[in-house]
Amino acid sequence: MRTVLVANRGEIAVRVIRACRELGVRSVAVYAEPDRDAPHVLLADGAVPLGGADPESTYLSIPRILEAARRAGADMVHPGYGFLAESAEFAAAVRDAGYTFVGPPPEAMARLGHKGNARRLAQRCGIPVVPGYDGGEETREAFLEAARRLGYPLLVKAAAGGGGRGMRLVAEERDLPEALEGARREARSAFGEGALILERHLGACRHVEVQVLADTRGTVVSLGERECSVQRRHQKVVEEAPSPGVSPDLRERLGEAATALLREAGYVNAGTVEFLLDGDGRFYFLEVNTRLQVEHPVTEATTGVDLVGWQLRIAMGEPLPPDPPAIRGHAIECRVYAEDPAREFQPSPGPIDVLVEPSGPGIRVDSGIRAGFRVPAAYDPLLAKVIAWDLTREGAIRRMARALRDYVLLGCRTNLEFLQAVIGHEAFRRGETTTRFLAEHFAGWRPPLPEVGVVALAALEVLRGEAPARPAGRDRPSPRGGTDPWEAFRGWRMGAGRA
Repeated sequence: MRTVLVANRGEIAVRVIRACRELGVRSVAVYAEPDRDAPHVLLADGAVPLGGADPESTYLSIPRILEAARRAGADMVHPGYGFLAESAEFAAAVRDAGYTFVGPPPEAMARLGHKGNARRLAQRCGIPVVPGYDGGEETREAFLEAARRLGYPLLVKAAAGGGGRGMRLVAEERDLPEALEGARREARSAFGEGALILERHLGACRHVEVQVLADTRGTVVSLGERECSVQRRHQKVVEEAPSPGVSPDLRERLGEAATALLREAGYVNAGTVEFLLDGDGRFYFLEVNTRLQVEHPVTEATTGVDLVGWQLRIAMGEPLPPDPPAIRGHAIECRVYAEDPAREFQPSPGPIDVLVEPSGPGIRVDSGIRAGFRVPAAYDPLLAKVIAWDLTREGAIRRMARALRDYVLLGCRTNLEFLQAVIGHEAFRRGETTTRFLAEHFAGWRPPLPEVGVVALAALEVLRGEAPARPAGRDRPSPRGGTDPWEAFRGWRMGAGRA
């Protein structure tokens, strides 16, 4: 029986463990101390502690992950996404230790996982790229000189990794040194490498990516595109497949570019090629994610392909079917984060007291949490993903709106109300989404205080006995004796909002 060490946490670890079960493969989780009772630890067939709490000494520690694989008796290692998933060094270390890495060969990761290398390879394949500086000389002076050639605004990006980590938008030269320092620091923490590149900021474009699978026999297939334009601070929030801005002809050309690039790189397993699409239908190569993407479920929903299952099958030497499946229907994914929209979306770790996840036709929830679990402060605040599928985009939007209304999470703050507002916005419903969508339509957005929240807060004050005496002349007798309780609350009155 094959044994897979799942070298990650949260909802992606749960997703991989479930794929292992479907294939009859044993799974072993790893965990840092804050995740001791996390769902992925309880779901796996076994679990190995990594010790400690910080990412650097646990999920980002190659020696500890390899030691966990040894203790687990594993013969395969799945990296999930984030942490070490795009580290060529980690992939090579896994292979050198005698395990199968569920992902691309380290040589292909080195060619494509570094954004500068990937840009150069794309240019050799005749694929247009966003103007930029590919790194190389990592001095402050070299970046300043390159930025002057490119012009502002521009993006500072981590050369390794993705997910918006290590990315800064710079409008003026005076802001560049601080952006370089901050991006390098964040990249080292998230990916263990601080190399950076620069790219010209193209403004309002669609962010479109193509999902590719490649096997060890040379078969490379495209599974269509996803749109990921709804982003906040370069972090994707809502994704969908297919893109409402991509025609069948453009879809074919994007797929041909993506498969040609990965074939040239000697790529194997799942990968994603990202593009920017301007208003005139021109596309520009952006980067390659040499791993599974957070938004992979929308492709699974529209193609019927189990991407994680095929990752494992390819790693075990199975060939891909020669013809890609047809795309059917439309799927949307919303990312649920532990963050406080009222405090500029700052992370909001804490306990999950009540959790009721939505269900029903066309609804899927990939979750890494449970009631009673405490969301740690040390890791990414992604809690779960809600995926809605229907035959039409309009139907998928309706199902997603219902699912978000049904989602109940009490304890830590979340972005659920924000997601409801995005899905319900007329511009989103019309498919008018670019990377400027949130900036144009949700700048300064704050969640409304729902009526049920008013009642609950008022009741909490009563239970705590915190209602102070009313000012002289304001108290009135209650029919049952004493002061009327609806008039005694501090800052509250019956039938209205906060006074």
